[in-house]
Amino acid sequence: MFPGQGAMPDCMREMDSRGLRPAVLDAARSRPFLGICIGLQMLFERSDEGGVDGLALLPGTVRRFPDAAMVDSGGGRLKVPHMGWNRVKQANRHPLWSGIEDGTRFYFVHSYFPQAVGDLVQGTTEYGVPFTCAVARDNIFAVQFHPEKSDTAGLRLLANFLNWNP
Repeated sequence: MFPGQGAMPDCMREMDSRGLRPAVLDAARSRPFLGICIGLQMLFERSDEGGVDGLALLPGTVRRFPDAAMVDSGGGRLKVPHMGWNRVKQANRHPLWSGIEDGTRFYFVHSYFPQAVGDLVQGTTEYGVPFTCAVARDNIFAVQFHPEKSDTAGLRLLANFLNWNP
C-alpha cells in the first residue's frame, strides 16, 4: 500500500530525500500495489500542484479542480478541497470492486485529481466536473478516495486487495 497525505511536492521531496524512490518503483513493478490519495497522484507523470514530476508509472497529469466549474446543481459554490462522500461509478470490472455495488459512496479529501484515459480508468465520480477516482494497470490499483475512511465498502476494497493476485 502506498498512501499519501499533504501536498504532492512535499511527498515527492520527502520520498526522494529518504531514498525511497527505488523501493516504491520496485514494488509498483513487481507486487500487488494499492495507491491511496496522493499515493495515486504520485504514480502519474506530472502534477499541477507545484509543477512537480511524479513517478511516471502511469501516463497523465494531475490537475486542480477548475475554479469556474466548482458550482453545484443549485448554483451554489463547491468548496475545494473536496471533502465528503461521493458516489463512485465503476468504469470496468476489476477484482478490487468485487462485492462493492456500482454507485457506492466513498470518502474523499483532495483538491487535485488525475486526468487518465482509456482502460486505465476504473472509477469516476463527479464534483463540479466528472473526474477519474480509480485507476488500474497490471498489478497496480489506485484510488483518489480514502478506503480506510469509507465504512464497509472501503473495508471490502482493502480486503479485496489483500486477497488479490494479479
